[in-house]
Amino acid sequence: MPPTLDAAATAWLLASTALVLLMTPGLAIFYGGMVRSSGVLNMLMMSFISIPLVTVAWLLIGYSLAFGADAGGGLIGNLDHLGLSGFDPMTVRVTDAEANTGIPDLLFVTFQLTFAILTVALVSGAIADRAKFSAWMVFVPVWAIVVYAPIAHWVWNSEGWLAKFGALDYAGGLVVEIASGASALALALVLGPRVGFKVDAMRPHNLPFVLLGAGLLWFGWFGFNAGSALAADGTAAAVFLNTLVAGCLGMLGWLAVEQVRDGRPTTFGAASGVVAGLVAITPSCGYVNTVGALIVGLLAGMVCSFAVGWKFKAGYDDSLDVVGVHFVGGVVGTALIGLLATQWMTGPDGAEGLFYGGGLGQLGKQTVGILAVAAWAFGLSYLVGKVIDKIIGFRVSREDEVGGIDFALHAETAYAEGVHGHAVRRINEGPLGH
Repeated sequence: MPPTLDAAATAWLLASTALVLLMTPGLAIFYGGMVRSSGVLNMLMMSFISIPLVTVAWLLIGYSLAFGADAGGGLIGNLDHLGLSGFDPMTVRVTDAEANTGIPDLLFVTFQLTFAILTVALVSGAIADRAKFSAWMVFVPVWAIVVYAPIAHWVWNSEGWLAKFGALDYAGGLVVEIASGASALALALVLGPRVGFKVDAMRPHNLPFVLLGAGLLWFGWFGFNAGSALAADGTAAAVFLNTLVAGCLGMLGWLAVEQVRDGRPTTFGAASGVVAGLVAITPSCGYVNTVGALIVGLLAGMVCSFAVGWKFKAGYDDSLDVVGVHFVGGVVGTALIGLLATQWMTGPDGAEGLFYGGGLGQLGKQTVGILAVAAWAFGLSYLVGKVIDKIIGFRVSREDEVGGIDFALHAETAYAEGVHGHAVRRINEGPLGH
């Protein structure tokens, strides 16, 4: 008997897909507020252009590579769904085997597409203020196919090698956060530091933008995590609550560190703490209870608040702290599954972490997943970035970077008064461009 459509699950996933898609414009605003005023339009565009570029790549080949039947060794999917072959509005993906019900295949394709879009957009924060827009447009679809799709197959395809191995990732700690963070580090190394790194303050130009972007991300994250239940049920409700709790505790943890370390909490720290908590709960939201979510969020907020400063000691210029928040937060949340997973969430035959009597086995599996995904994402991203740099160049000229990347690449400025209260000017030109 053919599977029937679960109307409630379909309705929830339609809403969740829209929520996750909203996260990319939210990220654009979040990142846009963090850069200097001379680069805000370019930063916004790097996120927005990811939407059409990844959409084309995903529908043509990316989805099939990620979620198609395994082509061998659990490493990559086959090409049976090239160009969405085999799907139509009536085909159903079974999500409840006992009831033989599910959701439209095309809706699952779209839901997963929104994850791929956001993941590559996250990478852009590491190379803010200095990347050629043309090079970024080449990098985005290539990365979605050669980096993201294989990782998604490993982790989220039941035939993937990490899925069979037992590494757990509910909504993207490995596939989204660690993959984007490791890739961000690779691109930061390919492009090198910004002019003035470690010398100029390079403060965020619009903190209200940062807070607005963080709010939109938080709102969309409920679709990101709870939507991954692929059902409108108690698990989705528990995941929804875990997501809220972790975001709250991430903020409190980051602000506590700022208060003790710096003597005052900041709005920038509040926004960053929320994101750190949400990043960490992403892989673990379907495996930990509410107390576990509290611990995950608090630890992520505290650890990431220190991690963002590592770039100054190590010498890599991760402009908007993608490594410090998304990579480190992803590692924290993914590893804590090995300690905090409980059958209260995973079911009577599900995984248990060390603190719930499960031993060290699950922590070992999580560690393997972290190392494998980080190595793949970093290595392939570095290679792709280097090839693009050799062929067309990945970095703008020093003159364009100093004079203002918005005007140099897009012939626009975000504000009528120009950059930092003055008209846009280039090196050796007067204060009004004369």
